[in-house]
Amino acid sequence: MTSGGFGGSSGSPSPKILLAKPPGLVSDEVAAAQRPPRLPPAGSLNLLSSDTWDFHVDRFLPFLTENTDFTVVGVIGPTGAGKSTIMNHLYGHGHGMLPPFGVHSEDSRSTAKHCSNGIEPRVSSERLILLDSQPVFSPSVLAEIMRPDGSSTVPVLANESISAELAHEIMSIQLGVLLSSICHILLIVSEGVHDEAMWRLMLTVDLLKHGIPDPSSLFPAHFQTVSAALEKESKEKHLAREEYMAAPIFVHTKLHNQEINPQNILPLKKALLQNFRHSSFISRKIEESSLSLCQENPDRGVAFPNLFLIPSKASDESSSYLYESYLTMSSKLRDQVLSTSTPSFARTLSERDWLKNSAKIWEMVRNSSIIAEYGKTMQNSGIFRR
Repeated sequence: MTSGGFGGSSGSPSPKILLAKPPGLVSDEVAAAQRPPRLPPAGSLNLLSSDTWDFHVDRFLPFLTENTDFTVVGVIGPTGAGKSTIMNHLYGHGHGMLPPFGVHSEDSRSTAKHCSNGIEPRVSSERLILLDSQPVFSPSVLAEIMRPDGSSTVPVLANESISAELAHEIMSIQLGVLLSSICHILLIVSEGVHDEAMWRLMLTVDLLKHGIPDPSSLFPAHFQTVSAALEKESKEKHLAREEYMAAPIFVHTKLHNQEINPQNILPLKKALLQNFRHSSFISRKIEESSLSLCQENPDRGVAFPNLFLIPSKASDESSSYLYESYLTMSSKLRDQVLSTSTPSFARTLSERDWLKNSAKIWEMVRNSSIIAEYGKTMQNSGIFRR
């Protein structure tokens, strides 16, 4: 992973930086006149559509180049935890610029709506490909996919009719599996200190991801076979090598001063380690960051999960915060992402090939027999209504 790379052949077209048009600020007619004719409107750039659960390559492809020096950063977390705000900081938009990702407004909070749908991509000047995802554990997402009879409008398991509650859970798992397969870095965002629901979700993602390779591992010869054969081949290779997993950074947001007390940080790191030490997230022995929060490691030979704590914005409204301010820690998180040593894909590939192969990874996730079996087990358990 590099920070600020602009590699690629000299004949490649100039990289395009993608900014979204926040709704209601610019008319569609004006936006269309200002936009280059060959580029799709920013509002329709979802890689993954929330209504059909389909992956759309053509929407984002014009913004990518043959550059091979890029980094993919994804984010996953619940509603209101600050995912889109964090991604805006990573993008690095300055004062007077419209933020690339929409964030919660008073209107959206009052109507209990979520801002991100499916997966929304943007590209920064450093060639960071940022993937903002719809929230997990979201009542508003569940409400959108639920029919009057309780079934799901979104075909998450090969067009099989299942309850909206089960579909909602499967969608979160599929999001996690996809992002951990196609990203270099995955931000796992939680609100507050303790979020066992997010930890359980990511452990489930690790359990069900097996058989899903990284985008560079796919070749045209593989495309001629069914995804089940690809999955079987990947499972056989799994015994000989570690399976690809994006580098996780656990980000806890909206913390109060007393929660950021250094005496509370080590127990949180130990709790994370105890939960994830046998998972693929830890087995790579990811190098510790140089940040003070991650320096202490009493368990020699075992790498702690990368942990980042961000205080509530309210701390910036007063000069009495005890440790770091919201703005300071948000800036440090960006520096961390730009400097983190990340797992590499098996082979070098361009931005455009990454996107095309990510669509094939999504086909494998959608058709994964492991995830389908998990869904059937959960449906038969009686936890979710039919």
